[in-house]
This record gives sequence, structure tokens and C-alpha cells, in this order.
Amino acid sequence: MLIELRDVWKVYRMDGVEVQALRGVDLRVEAGEFVAIMGPSGSGKSTCMNVLGLLDRPTSGEYRFEGRDTTALSEVEAARLRNRRIGFVFQSFNLLPRATALENVELPLVYAGVRDRQRALAALRSVGLEHRARHLPSQLSGGEQQRVAIARALVMQPAVVLADEPTGNLDSRASAEVMQLFQRLNREGVTVILVTHEAEVAAFARRIVQFRDGRIVADRPNPPRVPEGSLR
Repeated sequence: MLIELRDVWKVYRMDGVEVQALRGVDLRVEAGEFVAIMGPSGSGKSTCMNVLGLLDRPTSGEYRFEGRDTTALSEVEAARLRNRRIGFVFQSFNLLPRATALENVELPLVYAGVRDRQRALAALRSVGLEHRARHLPSQLSGGEQQRVAIARALVMQPAVVLADEPTGNLDSRASAEVMQLFQRLNREGVTVILVTHEAEVAAFARRIVQFRDGRIVADRPNPPRVPEGSLR
């Protein structure tokens, strides 16, 4: 089992008010799955993603990653596991503006103390952007910037890629290209979990998990309905 949440609660206290963002969530994800997490604003889907990415800790409950209980990890241990085993793709790309595409992709390698430019070039090649390696983010389209971000997420060969609204800043054509890329990567064995509020984007996934009021209210397989590379 790659990911397992057991009775996970996340409670925030703000100005004396208790907010239960997650309420007893149980979730299991096998290696090789393509899962879309959906739900309205405030449903808990983003909090769940933060917990899965070791960016936040549950108030109670257990999160096991590759069989390892993460709740006892120190901050340093969690950061090391996050950098080596989890790839992140964000809505806003989060690229360094003064670094080239190649240098942006190399960042996780730098943090891990690994010097391997060929590995970064291979990651760019996997998203079809090796020829744009020397370009700055400002010289790339939105879709190209997101593909650079995906290459950066892949460069450490992570166990899972977590994508938070990855098409939120893209037009329909670029969104289709990004989702087609996720489909191909998943076929090649990459585990993908994405958060989206768009049914058209979730339709590319093989499984849909629906959140509401901090709980999972539906978890169902999603037969392929969208031709690769197209948004309905």
C-alpha cells in the first residue's frame, strides 16, 4: 500500500473558534493509481492534500506512506521524505523567475545534494520541453511553465505526484495538454493524485474521491470517458 489514512482528523483553532477541516478520513491509494479529489470550497480536499504531501500533520489519526507511519517523523525527516518521494505540482507553477527551465527542474536535486544535469534534462525531455531548457519562465507559455513544473516534480523519481488544481491557470487547450501528460505518465507507472473542482479535469482520472464537510462522501472508480488530450 502506497498511501493509507486511518481515521484522520485535522482541527484548526482560530480566534477561539474550532474548525474541523478533516473528520475521520480513511483513504487508501495503491501505487499506479490516478486519483482525482473533488469537493466544494471548504470541503477538506486541500487540507487532505497537505497532509498527504507532509506539508501538514493530522491532529489525530494515522498516515502511513509506503508502510511507514509518518506521524512520528521529525520535521527534518519529513522534509527529507517529502523531497525524495513526493513530487508537487501547483496551480501557480511556483517557478523561480530568474532561473531557466533546466535550473528550475534541477532544484529538488540541489536540495538533495545530487549533481546530475542529465537527469534534469531527461525529466524535461519526458514532458516534451528539452528544447526549451535554456528559456526563462517569462519566455514560456502557461502550459509550458506547468510542464516544467511537472518535470521538476518527476526529477527525483517520486513514489507519487500530488497536483493541486494543476489546470487552474490554463486555457482549455493547455489544460488538455497537461491532462494528456498526466494520463501518459500514469500509464508509464507514475502514481498521480490531483485536487480539482472541475468535473472535466477529474474525468481524466481513473478514480474520483468526493469530499464534503471534511469527510469522504463518495469514492468510486471512473471508467475512461475522455479521449486522451481533450477536454469536453
